[in-house]
Amino acid sequence: MNMIELNVCPSTLQEGYSTYSPMALKQLFDGQPVSHILDFNSPNNESADSEAYLRSVGRISLSGVQPKASLIVNSSHQLVKPAEDERGTYILKPAPSSYALFERKYCPANEHLTMQLASQVYHIETAANGLCFFRDGEAAYFCRRFDVGPDGQKYQQEDFASIAGLTNANGGSDYKYCNLSYEECADIIRKYVNAAPVEILKFFRIVVFNYLTLNDDAHLKNFSLINRGDGEYHLAPAYDLINTSLHLGMPRIFALDKGLFKEGMLMSDTKTVSREDFEEFGRRIGLAPRLIKRELDTFATDIPLAKELIERSFLSDALKRSYWLSYKYRRNTLSIVNNGKRVK
Repeated sequence: MNMIELNVCPSTLQEGYSTYSPMALKQLFDGQPVSHILDFNSPNNESADSEAYLRSVGRISLSGVQPKASLIVNSSHQLVKPAEDERGTYILKPAPSSYALFERKYCPANEHLTMQLASQVYHIETAANGLCFFRDGEAAYFCRRFDVGPDGQKYQQEDFASIAGLTNANGGSDYKYCNLSYEECADIIRKYVNAAPVEILKFFRIVVFNYLTLNDDAHLKNFSLINRGDGEYHLAPAYDLINTSLHLGMPRIFALDKGLFKEGMLMSDTKTVSREDFEEFGRRIGLAPRLIKRELDTFATDIPLAKELIERSFLSDALKRSYWLSYKYRRNTLSIVNNGKRVK
């Protein structure tokens, strides 16, 4: 075993813990003392049980180059693979094996950090999440499924691509990227959600956060509506948040080709995204000017906890620096309007 020694909680990144903190145990496992160590090797380890693991991955999905698998907590308080007829309550995402990604072994740490920034710094509702470690020491990201109730009931959940009726057949191979804008995504919320103003504000905050943290993979399948059994649809907690610039050679600004607006956005070396674009986006999706200003001021503010979480994260020192500098640059763009004056 090549297990790393922990000095921060691998979920909340709180200092002084060699495993999950009490707060993390409550959020992730309803207080059960679950181990952060998995009893099997990474799928990137060429062993017999890894091959069996890879064969089981398809039970949930293989999205792009990043595999996903299902986990449950057993009677011994360990995260394990469920039986064939058993519904998983956690989703495990090991490091991808694709050589097309830079620093791919840090993908789990990146996603974990980005999700913690969303929830702790910006108070965005996210899937409860953390890191766990394979028997050979490699880190993996995992999150608690929010579409499964305490009694094991599966809640109704549909992503925006499905709601819009988009598939490979009618939308092309890039259907989740090239057909809608974020403005049109807000129209989906307005159409299907009774408490639309509340959920549209949540959506606005996630879109701005994705810009701030350089997540250019926030496509239509990474936004969902969920019905938790009360007959009402709500925007699902944020998931799959990651700073893609750390792993991709040609990062974009937005995942959706049309960007923020229905008619698309023209961007070039001299015209990128500004605070004014997000102000216009907020107006178009029906937010009051005071709410738009409040939210953009928050995202433009230097909040010390953000840097602290980046420093405590499980990224390499070089990636921590890259993450911080890119985040800081984007944050500054939200405090500047096109005439060059900073917003007070």
